[in-house]
Amino acid sequence: MLADGMPGRFESPLRVLIADDHRLFAEMLATVLSIDAHVEVTGIANDGEQAVQMATELDPMLILMDVNMPKVDGLEATRRLRAAGLNAGIILLTGAEDAPIGPHEALAAGANAFFSKKNSIDDLLDVFSEVASLSMLLGKQPRVQ
Repeated sequence: MLADGMPGRFESPLRVLIADDHRLFAEMLATVLSIDAHVEVTGIANDGEQAVQMATELDPMLILMDVNMPKVDGLEATRRLRAAGLNAGIILLTGAEDAPIGPHEALAAGANAFFSKKNSIDDLLDVFSEVASLSMLLGKQPRVQ
């Protein structure tokens, strides 16, 4: 486990970008992730367009990206980041009952995981650590939950 209970272990800080238009959710997620000394939340993007810009500038190792965001949705932002050659692990998050996309579309766009916000924080931390570890060691590894 990472220090303070997160699965996985990283030698250097794991740089994370959060992209979600619900500021309270994004800030709470940043707080939970920042408990671990091995995780550094480098920024919070409010929409997909800003996520692409920030990811390009900050070069995070992992991006937690909401599917449904203004300007550019998370799926298109993921496509743009992959087209630009960004190798960060990307977890697409959805809270929608009737999500406009499913796991297959997310993975086809270049996401490493597709995660429902209806799952627990422990489930998210498991997927987070798994994608981060595998992205750093093996490259892109899809995961659906």
